[in-house]
Amino acid sequence: MTNDDVPTSDDTVLGNTVPDDKASADVDAPVLSSNEDATAEKLPPHEKVRKFPTTPGVYLMKDPLDRVIYVGKAVNLRSRAGSYFTAAAATDRRTVDLIPEIADIDFIPTDSEVDALLLEARLIKDIQPRFNSELKDDKTFPYLQISTHEDFPRIEFTRKPETKGVKLYGPFTSAKKLRGTISVLQKIFRFRNCTLDIEDGDEKWRWFRPCLLASINQCTAPCNLRISKEDYKRDIRRLRMFLDGKKDRLFKELRAEMEFASSELKFERAARIRDEIKALDALNLSGSLDEDVQPEVFYIDPKKGVEGLRRTFKLPRAPRRIEGVDIAHLQGGETVASLVQFIDGLPFKHGYKRFKIRTVAGVDDFASIHEVISRRFRRLSQDGEPFPDLLLIDGGKGQLNAAMDAMRALDIDPPFTIGLAKREEEVFLPGISEPKILSRHSFGLRLLQYVRDEAHRFAQHYHHILRNKSTFDE
Repeated sequence: MTNDDVPTSDDTVLGNTVPDDKASADVDAPVLSSNEDATAEKLPPHEKVRKFPTTPGVYLMKDPLDRVIYVGKAVNLRSRAGSYFTAAAATDRRTVDLIPEIADIDFIPTDSEVDALLLEARLIKDIQPRFNSELKDDKTFPYLQISTHEDFPRIEFTRKPETKGVKLYGPFTSAKKLRGTISVLQKIFRFRNCTLDIEDGDEKWRWFRPCLLASINQCTAPCNLRISKEDYKRDIRRLRMFLDGKKDRLFKELRAEMEFASSELKFERAARIRDEIKALDALNLSGSLDEDVQPEVFYIDPKKGVEGLRRTFKLPRAPRRIEGVDIAHLQGGETVASLVQFIDGLPFKHGYKRFKIRTVAGVDDFASIHEVISRRFRRLSQDGEPFPDLLLIDGGKGQLNAAMDAMRALDIDPPFTIGLAKREEEVFLPGISEPKILSRHSFGLRLLQYVRDEAHRFAQHYHHILRNKSTFDE
């Protein structure tokens, strides 16, 4: 089985608290659905799946002794479960041993793909089906981890869960889907996922500059004391209610609080709660989590990467927000550019941007870089948004100088800006003629390479979109 084969739904105990707590004692139980007509007729599983709904959920395969031997999630239950009863599945090395042992199959419907993902993890953890064997070594699979010992708990994606002081959800079978789920939930519950050690009442945080997540309303910025410890923990408690499958109870609590806030004439608070309810309700209509998933870092420790950059370039603090820019050419004619964002060493997909070059004729990377940097930093200045802590230009001295010229023309104080040349992986800094050579094994260089490669990939993707559009337009 591949990691993506195993799915999730909406209502059993997914969370494991370390140390144990009693939070899961009153979790709403999932309702196992087995089509009544199919049960009465005792249809074989390959026929039974034809009566499954085309909505999200979790399917459970059983052996002749009625034991669950495999749990999977689906965006479309009928299509996904039915795919196991094909000639291809019968000979696929991943399913060839499973198929002959399926004597029955049932399903649990869920409201959304997010709910299916969460329920899948809860069921696999609780039941431990034999054919979900890839989860036997729990620590190699991803978890959603919530710290419980901090004033402002953080939410993290991790493959190495802590042994105490955390609430764990998982293990999950798809790292990609879990990252997408975290991104979706962060838009609603606005939690932090940074590594800062924030203490309530510590006045030094009042002068700290929050990251981009605060600007786009995906974090309540406890790092700048914009939310009280009590209010932040209330939001985390609600997140845990959702993750524990208590959605109905959560809706009831939110509606009651919204009505109370309105009666107290606290209309701004009531409006925010209303928006949370709408966002949670919209999950029922959500499409693929792939739209929200963040690219995965396979070869670098993000914390060591940003700390390595701080030490290498003697920066006053680790660069929390890094932006990378790359240029791509469409068959030597139309030029496009990409901008990617990394926060705390991890890609932040919602900050990615694409640009069509408007003022440059032909192939001129220097002029194209000048235009993109001008447009980007003019917009940031006009909107009062903070600049990145580090700006990475894909290229050597010429591309770097073009970027610096653009910022000088805007009369702004530029962020720390460097160029990374591909051939020898040389790092160029403003005003220094000779490049800086970093160790090929340094965490800082690996992070810079990842930012550069991600910018290149994103630019090429836009390039292909436009090329295909041009072809079809012809």
